[in-house]
Amino acid sequence: MAAIDCGTNSIRLLVADLPDPSAGPSAPLVDASRRMEIVRLGQGVDATGRLAPEAIERTRVALADYAAEIEKLGAERVRMCATSATRDAENAADFRTMVQQTLGVAPEVVSGDEEARLSFTGAVRGLPSDARSPYLVVDIGGGSTEFVVGSRDSGVDAAISMDIGCVRMTERHLHGDPPGVDEIDAAQADIAVAVDRALAVVPGREAATLVGLAGSVTTVVAIAEGLTGYDPTRIHHARVSYDRVAEVTAELLAADREQRLAIPVMHPGRADVIGAGALVLRVIMERAGMDSVVASEHDILDGIAWSLAQPVA
Repeated sequence: MAAIDCGTNSIRLLVADLPDPSAGPSAPLVDASRRMEIVRLGQGVDATGRLAPEAIERTRVALADYAAEIEKLGAERVRMCATSATRDAENAADFRTMVQQTLGVAPEVVSGDEEARLSFTGAVRGLPSDARSPYLVVDIGGGSTEFVVGSRDSGVDAAISMDIGCVRMTERHLHGDPPGVDEIDAAQADIAVAVDRALAVVPGREAATLVGLAGSVTTVVAIAEGLTGYDPTRIHHARVSYDRVAEVTAELLAADREQRLAIPVMHPGRADVIGAGALVLRVIMERAGMDSVVASEHDILDGIAWSLAQPVA
């Protein structure tokens, strides 16, 4: 089975098999291929309300490569979910036509609620025993952040999606290189309002464990852990304190783009938005009263793949 997650900043592919039943109910999927490309599909959407033609073309090129990989590996079922950028765009039909022609499968423009539930499913399977439930799972994307509260046994209790992704916050507030104090203060205030609104809907302050998903979180955790190269095995399920997240956030916001690019774990396509992503994480931890975050390399992409394991109705 093949899962594709097309977000505001990146497009990702997972081709996987189900685990052996003897491995137990919390066993992860067996990866055949896991890939990511930064395509910035949501370039300018917050300001223009439209997907830029060059952004659609970047996505098409990456998707054509993924289609070839899916065919080579012989995946029998394919599901592609498109999230925040294509929910917001006036010309989303152009994007859907491109995907159908390139992949042969129509993209599902999932709701924020469905996005949150898929993220939770992907993140919670395989969490270590010291990660106590209930969980507050936050998926910090390019255009939006999903907040989900639930447990491994009962599933999702509450979920909401807020428009505070790393690309959106950068384009809206963080224009300097590095951004000025006033810009950072404005971004922080904007994020705090959205986080408080989210926590009024989902009882995140009552959760025992904060689980953070997606590239902003994993990059912050990699920096906090002092990694000399991006190593998913070291990042997956690493726990980082609030104080360390706050330190890394301050360092990223004080650095210019060249300095951020020089960080060993930094993906070049993330260097100009990582400050905003780190700020979103820090504010969530602060407003939810969380003293640490557990990073997960498994997220909505894994949730999409698990959904393909369900019987066809």
